[in-house]
Amino acid sequence: MRSSRQPDFPFSRNSTPQWAIFAAAYAIVLLAHWPLLRLPYYWDEAGYYIPAAFDFFRTGSLIPFSTLSNAHPPIPSIYLAVCWKVFGFSPFVTRVAMCAIAALALTAVWRIALLVSNRRAVALATLILTALYPVFFAQSSLAHADLFAAAATLWALAFFFEGPRLAPAIVCFSLAALSKETAVVTPLALAGWQLWLALRTRAAQRVRTAVMLLLPLVPLALWYLYHWHRTGFIFGNPEYLHYNATNTLTPLRVIIALWHRTNQITLHMNLFVPVLLALACLLLDPPGQKDGARRPAIAPELRASFFVVIVANGVFFSVIGGALLTRYLLPLYPLVILLCVITFRARLKHWTWFVAFSAIAFLTGLFVNPPYKFAPEDNLAYSDVVRLQQDAIAQILAHYPHATVLTAWPASDELTKPELGYVSHPLAVTSIDNFSFGQIQRAAQSDEPYNIALVFSTKYVPKWSLNLGHRNEEMDARFFGFHYDLDPGVIARLLDGQVIWREQRNGEWAAVLHFNRPQLAMLR
Repeated sequence: MRSSRQPDFPFSRNSTPQWAIFAAAYAIVLLAHWPLLRLPYYWDEAGYYIPAAFDFFRTGSLIPFSTLSNAHPPIPSIYLAVCWKVFGFSPFVTRVAMCAIAALALTAVWRIALLVSNRRAVALATLILTALYPVFFAQSSLAHADLFAAAATLWALAFFFEGPRLAPAIVCFSLAALSKETAVVTPLALAGWQLWLALRTRAAQRVRTAVMLLLPLVPLALWYLYHWHRTGFIFGNPEYLHYNATNTLTPLRVIIALWHRTNQITLHMNLFVPVLLALACLLLDPPGQKDGARRPAIAPELRASFFVVIVANGVFFSVIGGALLTRYLLPLYPLVILLCVITFRARLKHWTWFVAFSAIAFLTGLFVNPPYKFAPEDNLAYSDVVRLQQDAIAQILAHYPHATVLTAWPASDELTKPELGYVSHPLAVTSIDNFSFGQIQRAAQSDEPYNIALVFSTKYVPKWSLNLGHRNEEMDARFFGFHYDLDPGVIARLLDGQVIWREQRNGEWAAVLHFNRPQLAMLR
């Protein structure tokens, strides 16, 4: 894949050792995340990844039993269990371990950028912007499989673009697939691209490369075979499969999802700043150097491969995946950022100013929520959610330690699973899906005993938002589970209770409600 314009400079003896890049990246990531490292587990961490890893840690079972199996491959569980075995089981150990994976991914970003641009300044700018990009920054200490898959995929791309070095690339693509099954989309996309080039150039080597790129399917197929043997299901429990695959194939839903995915890889969390700046740069003539030569840009075949990977992932995750989570696209953000930085340098003399503007935009996005609905795990809003949950549960434990609590997931897991870091002993819980009007009506009509409620914002809805119309909300509700949570005061009135504690943080909120339910005493 290497262009003839690109010498062996990037990985010569004069290049910065990659272990030094990793060490520096790890130290900086740890320092930047230090205030977050002791937070208990958040959302999908609490709902699947930590219970699955904890089951393996306790019993050696690769198939989780304390939560429904989603058929996710086992590498994240194995890695976390080994870290817990060596350093102890705690959220701090987990988050420090995940920061190491983030640093590994950033080292791959450095390698790709150096290989593609042949410039340390471009590689450093790309690494810094990737580390600062809100989605990547937030995911860098969260125990999601997507970070494992992103790190392995980026290393696979680094090896593939260098030569290509197929053996290590296939190993890394296989590790990515055994971290998150959807990671196979990248080698499959590259295989298709190689076949297309083979048809155009009649090059047999490209056919062999395409066949080699199919090999990561083998270990993934073996994992699914093992999962089917143990559970009777190939792709996880039927409800999970329906939500993430069979229920997503409506053409209208795919089109809407593709629109969202396009926005996520071009505009989301202030990514529009470098993207628009890069598009503006394309209108400029490249400046010449002293010898009259133009600044080097990315080789055409490499650029085409970048776009193949980006488009294939965007389309794939518009068809597969019930939730439009941006972390599914985690390997794409460094590629988009690198393309922007290379464009800056190729078209501007003082290109570092545009890098600085992008860095400021990303830093702002870490702390300032966008004027539209988004997942709190896309920036530091997730820490507000976790701290609100902590504070609410602390109120319940302090004043009602033996209460039966009406709440929704993930608080229902947080109150019943001490390993998640919120409680020292399980509490009794009555669960509903969310805090919309229909679910509160269901709770009002229920005979389940509860005398406390922990209610919270399950969807982020900004006070001042971009209003795209009622029709858009209907589509979001129909295809992506959007709903409005009722205000705690309204919930209290509907359930004949009172708000005894309430707290807000940057658009997120949580509240504790108390009810006088004499039937609870009789049942006890």
